Amino acid sequence: MRWLRMTTVLCFGTFDGLHPGHEDYFRQAREIGERVVVVVARDETVIAVKGHTPRIHEAHRVSMVHDHALVHEARLGYPGDKYQIIEEIHPDIILLGYDQQAFVDRLISAVQERGLVVDIRRAKPYHPEVYKSSKLYA
Repeated sequence: MRWLRMTTVLCFGTFDGLHPGHEDYFRQAREIGERVVVVVARDETVIAVKGHTPRIHEAHRVSMVHDHALVHEARLGYPGDKYQIIEEIHPDIILLGYDQQAFVDRLISAVQERGLVVDIRRAKPYHPEVYKSSKLYA
């Protein structure tokens, strides 16, 4: 019997309230891989990156993402080494959000330093004039 490995797609985000834009992000991930793993930002990371506390506590945000039909696994990120979780999950593809900027500048070098070969892609926006958390929950 041959072992067939499922293509794993890794996504990142705050997910401070799920909306159709997030749904589309997960759908795009599912279209390019069989297994979608989502890393949800810790509250302290959200504060450091966005300058405010998330509306929804990290435990509830990860639970909401985990319960989504298109997501196979949801995990909280690490407060220290933001790239450690990539090494643990060992994805085939990282699908960045269309507007994701946090921790992207060092992503390629961090992946290479860990000896990983990962295809890094960018998701297409889904009606960003409407479905953007900063607009919906301002």
